[in-house]
Amino acid sequence: MALIQLSGIDVIKDNNLILTDVHLTLEKGDFIYLVGRVGSGKTSLIKTLIGEFPLQKGEAVVAGFDLVALKRRQIPFLRRKIGVVFQDFQLLQDRSAYDNLDFVLRSTGWKNKKEIHQRIEEALDSVGMLHKSYKLPHQLSGGEQQRVAIARAVLNNPEIILADEPTGNLDSDTQQEIMELFMKIHREQQPAMLVVTHNLNLLNRYPGRIFKCETGYCTEMANRREIDLSVFMES
Repeated sequence: MALIQLSGIDVIKDNNLILTDVHLTLEKGDFIYLVGRVGSGKTSLIKTLIGEFPLQKGEAVVAGFDLVALKRRQIPFLRRKIGVVFQDFQLLQDRSAYDNLDFVLRSTGWKNKKEIHQRIEEALDSVGMLHKSYKLPHQLSGGEQQRVAIARAVLNNPEIILADEPTGNLDSDTQQEIMELFMKIHREQQPAMLVVTHNLNLLNRYPGRIFKCETGYCTEMANRREIDLSVFMES
């Protein structure tokens, strides 16, 4: 069964139609890029998948949840099955790397202190940040903050990982390190992974299916030659 199944959905933000008639399927182990110009609807689609924007038209099932029938009280349970990584990290600035992850586990129902501690150490170790678990976000580089954000995203062993421009604020060497980390997670855990990017080099180095958002539509590209390179000229 598909982990994400979108059939003819409209993506709406603030009563404005952003994307229409979107069809997209992700199964376990799929890796998909989402590309498009700034304002083309990529982030709005991500926010629809996590229940932030309500679905008003079409059919959508994400991690077993019907988004059309999704109730507000169900959204936290949906998000436990999805790991989300943002361009700006979105870490709690007054908490250490360890405490950022502790907050997530306790918020998603973990109770046992020993199990919480073990899971946090496993997640931080998997991204090479266990030795800096005591540091606050402002004491970490951008790449290190993104590693902590990735550790946070995989804490609950999600079936789906959504990454919205995860390398956008990083230098080229760090971008490659972060993508290598994503690919390691993808190989070892086989989640369905959807990555929003403007970086053409990443598409060339780490192949995957490509969907392009443009003029209100989101369609799969048969090959890279179909993509207007101007998409990758914008920051």
